[in-house]
Amino acid sequence: MARLSGMSVPVLRRTFQAATPISPIRFRTEIRLQEARLMPATRPGEVTAVGRRVGYDNSSRFNREYRRLFGAPRAVTRPASARPDRAPAGP
Repeated sequence: MARLSGMSVPVLRRTFQAATPISPIRFRTEIRLQEARLMPATRPGEVTAVGRRVGYDNSSRFNREYRRLFGAPRAVTRPASARPDRAPAGP
């Protein structure tokens, strides 16, 4: 991020934290995890695929970060529209 913005890492960190209460890395992590939360995954193997799609090569780290941010594993917090117990809305 620092290179893309044309700043050094310390300057980016100071500038970013002056505008937000978190570090640039924490911001990027939370954006990735929010994106993952919106992706449907109906089978356990798909949780790993969701992690990869948002930039996590290590599924354990993805699961740990996800649980830390949302308080539950990815499989438990999947979108309501992806849950098999939810019938599609219709006439």
